[in-house]
Amino acid sequence: MKNLPKVLYALSLLLLLAFFYQGLGSAGFLNSGEFLLGALFSLVLVGFIDRRLKQHVFTLCLVGAVVLGIFYPQYFIHLGDFKFSSLIVPLIQLIMFTMGTEMSVKDFEGVLKMPKAVIIGLISHFTIMPLVAVTLATTFGFPSEIAAGIILIGSVPSGVTSNVLAFIAKANVPLSITIGTISTLMAPVMTPLLMKLLAGKYVEVDFLKMMLHVGEMIILPIILGLVLNSLFKAKLQVLKKIMPTISMVGVFMMLVVIVSSGRDALLKIGPFLFLASMIHHSIGYLLGYWSGRLAGLSEQTCRTISLEVGLQNGGLSSGIALQMGKIATVGLASAISVPWMTISGSLLANWWRNRPTDSPSKAA
Repeated sequence: MKNLPKVLYALSLLLLLAFFYQGLGSAGFLNSGEFLLGALFSLVLVGFIDRRLKQHVFTLCLVGAVVLGIFYPQYFIHLGDFKFSSLIVPLIQLIMFTMGTEMSVKDFEGVLKMPKAVIIGLISHFTIMPLVAVTLATTFGFPSEIAAGIILIGSVPSGVTSNVLAFIAKANVPLSITIGTISTLMAPVMTPLLMKLLAGKYVEVDFLKMMLHVGEMIILPIILGLVLNSLFKAKLQVLKKIMPTISMVGVFMMLVVIVSSGRDALLKIGPFLFLASMIHHSIGYLLGYWSGRLAGLSEQTCRTISLEVGLQNGGLSSGIALQMGKIATVGLASAISVPWMTISGSLLANWWRNRPTDSPSKAA
């Protein structure tokens, strides 16, 4: 049992070598997916044994979802007359409901305790990422609907992953929850507005229709979860224990469906879209951090703002793309961004984890 992690590491390495050998050979790239999946599965198994890899299991699963969508799209587009893309919105609502069951009035106390940090975090979030997205879309010269997808991923609120990573990074978790919650509640107005202003030249954006769709996807489930949490807090404890797992499975399923739907377009522009995503979120982390530094905020707070700016709600972006009827094009940016955000955010949080930070008593 002690040597099992080493055996699995060796197996994953051999499978990766087989993937590259067959992918570069006459068999071709698209006929070598089973080796890559096998390597990822081996690493996931290691994660349940080796603590050093445990925190990366979810990230490995997300990468596995992308691999499934690229190599086996035929299994995730439809089953008979049922289209798997119809699951995306209910899955987003389920994730938002989970968020609502974890919320309380205390989540908004941060506005009163740390108003400066909250305001800077929100302004940075809804300016840095959308403007960087426009710059990247123009610079790379992507097709119109792909460009609109990049702007869309830059215009949505921060994702719940940022709360977990803020804890790992020894950042200000209450501030992270406050900024994430308020940015989510602002999304029904801010996301359609930013899309109308910045992406209107690429795709048709119906501001009112998008606002209603965003509200339906996130506000109603959050309110329902919040109300149930207030009325039946004790009875929801069992449900709240399994909801995070259900949410993670939901993210995984959404990613497989999105990648499968846009597989052909992804193969054509995937490398450039991945590069744009890397630049997008890296700049988000960097400028988010320095927006706090220039405002004289503490190291903990700067780390928090960095993560809140750089990490977006990819699921919501996918849902909006679906409601626009453009999941295979506008939705591609989120399919690339979700695994990259998880990987890069985890690396950044773990890098910060081992570095000194300010005392909690220092000003926000």
